[in-house]
Amino acid sequence: MLPVFRKEINGFFSSPVAYVIMVVFLTAVGLMLWVFPDTSLLDYGYADLGVFFNLTPYVMLFLIPAITMRSIAEEVRAGTIEWLLTKPLTRWQLVLAKFGANWLVVVLLLLPTLLYYYSVYQLGNPVGNLDSASVFGSYVGLLLLGGVFVAVGLFASSINENQVVAFVIGVFLCFLLYVGISSVAGLSFWGTLSYPLTWLALDAQYQALGRGLIDSRNVIYLLSVITIFLVLTEWRMTALTR
Repeated sequence: MLPVFRKEINGFFSSPVAYVIMVVFLTAVGLMLWVFPDTSLLDYGYADLGVFFNLTPYVMLFLIPAITMRSIAEEVRAGTIEWLLTKPLTRWQLVLAKFGANWLVVVLLLLPTLLYYYSVYQLGNPVGNLDSASVFGSYVGLLLLGGVFVAVGLFASSINENQVVAFVIGVFLCFLLYVGISSVAGLSFWGTLSYPLTWLALDAQYQALGRGLIDSRNVIYLLSVITIFLVLTEWRMTALTR
């Protein structure tokens, strides 16, 4: 698994697309956090990273499918998927190696944003007047949500060898899981079913972790969604290599 993991990481960072994605992510989040008047922390009058944690998932649901779109689609297009599986490597190991590599990229993408936490921490009056427990819970939620988007993106990449199509499918599925379910659950005709449907939405799970209390139910649910999409990806790879 380790050579595939390294190959995936090297393949990502050897491409200019990687640096474009990282610059776009950090620039977009930085502008929303410090510059745009409707969301700028400097106009709020109090130290809080709620805006950052509310907006970042929407940026991630576009950027993470852009990271994962080539992972399997490129292997299928180039015909190297069969060659990889002739090695002492199972389909599950291949899927997990690619998932781990892409998830690590997401972690590296989020790492520089800790500077925002430090900045807001220092801007507090007094210094440190910030709900650090909530920030920690939100970062855990972001990492798990990023894992879900990576798993969804890998599944989308396994559906079609065209990277653009894989990107569009990935964005659609991420948007559906994060926003679509809760929006549909908000319709009045669901009645008593509205609450359980809302609980199934990724945004509800993510926001629950952002309250500062890491509930094992939220963590298990997000890990379960990751597992489901990895199983679907492995199933698709089984179909591709028959």
